[in-house]
Amino acid sequence: MPTRMLGRTGVVVSRLGLGGYHIGLQRDEAESVRIVRTAVDRGVTFLDNCWDYNEGKSEERMGKALEDGYRDKVFLMTKLDGRTRDAARAQLEQSLRRLRTDHIDLVQIHEVIRPGDPADCFAKGGCVEALVDAKKAGLIRFIGFTGHKHPDIHLAMLRAADDHGFAFDAVQMPLNVMDAHFRSFEKSVLPVLLQKGIGILGMKPIGSGKILESKTVSATECLTYAMNLPSSVVITGCDSVGVLEQAIDVALRFRPMDDAAVALLLDKTRDAAKDGAFEKFKTAKEHDGTDAHPQWLTGAKV
Repeated sequence: MPTRMLGRTGVVVSRLGLGGYHIGLQRDEAESVRIVRTAVDRGVTFLDNCWDYNEGKSEERMGKALEDGYRDKVFLMTKLDGRTRDAARAQLEQSLRRLRTDHIDLVQIHEVIRPGDPADCFAKGGCVEALVDAKKAGLIRFIGFTGHKHPDIHLAMLRAADDHGFAFDAVQMPLNVMDAHFRSFEKSVLPVLLQKGIGILGMKPIGSGKILESKTVSATECLTYAMNLPSSVVITGCDSVGVLEQAIDVALRFRPMDDAAVALLLDKTRDAAKDGAFEKFKTAKEHDGTDAHPQWLTGAKV
């Protein structure tokens, strides 16, 4: 399995990351466990998750999968919705219990998607204080944030960090063949993260399958394009061992794309990418969990 350095952290992680949302969709819990363990057995070391995925079921099932020695083989990441210190602290405690671990390698502020989020996170009594305290206590190793709405909000979060003398270890964002044409994180945020030495976590390489509905590119082309970008990890959701094996195969066969191949893919997707037609997470609220459940921001339990 190809690997990359996670920014300036000094940690090496697998090029392919296993998305956590889909670990919780299986009818049989044993199948969820099998997907996680198969990924780790095949060399995937970066595991994604979130406090609110499937009402906590994703974390619970991943926690069970990481028993019997698997926890020591992975770099474990989860996300929190709480914007206050107390809410973030409480959610972190729940995540630690569900994941059955005494520490989480990377905890990220989830869904930084509103213009006011940076100010809320860095406010006195905000969630950043809770994450810094948890890091000092050894409960987490690194701190990051995620978002899928607009690159300007990511840039505002990075400016807020600079203004407060704080440095994020990792940032997660959509990086795919459609993003290159519309509200592009690749063009606006990626260069800033590279300059700052922040670990870059690419997500939605296939857009949960929506990009394939454009009939312009294949899943293999989508994953190959994402892996060709200078990110640390490409996180993809796998709801079956078969889908997982396909993603692993792409990672193992990956060879850097030349400029002509990149240009060809971008030309094929340019018209379909207009107005974010296949990236609804940028333009609609249906993918915004914290918009549908604002109580998660203030600490209500899942």
